[in-house]
Amino acid sequence: MIMVQAEDFDVGRELAKLSDGDLGVGGVSCFVGLVRDMAAGKPITAMTLEHYPEMTEKALAEIEAEAHSRWPLSGTLIIHRYGRLAPGDRIVMVAASSAHREAAIEATHFLIDWLKTKAPFWKLEDTPDGGQWVDARSSDTAATERWIEK
Repeated sequence: MIMVQAEDFDVGRELAKLSDGDLGVGGVSCFVGLVRDMAAGKPITAMTLEHYPEMTEKALAEIEAEAHSRWPLSGTLIIHRYGRLAPGDRIVMVAASSAHREAAIEATHFLIDWLKTKAPFWKLEDTPDGGQWVDARSSDTAATERWIEK
């Protein structure tokens, strides 16, 4: 399931949906990302995320499909917020359920790594010096290298 939304989400409720009624699920893994109050040593007062809905939904669907092709998953969830967010706000949640914990954990790690580099979101951080667009980080790109099949 993929949700791109401005409103906040309830982590517990969303996790419950991944195993609700499926007694074959043996593990649910989750990552929740929050807006930080500092970036590159500068205070952040807010972050604004922009996206093009059709482009974003297509990219997220491809990421989700790739996870399902690699692991025996019962379900997956990607929630990504957009709009203006304050430090401490939830920005993203990825989760996976499977009969076995290893698949759920690995798929969750894969989902967030690929989301960071392949999902078309543009982030503008508000700092005391004004707004600054966030560039792709080499550490995020490096994290995806382990998932590239050779």
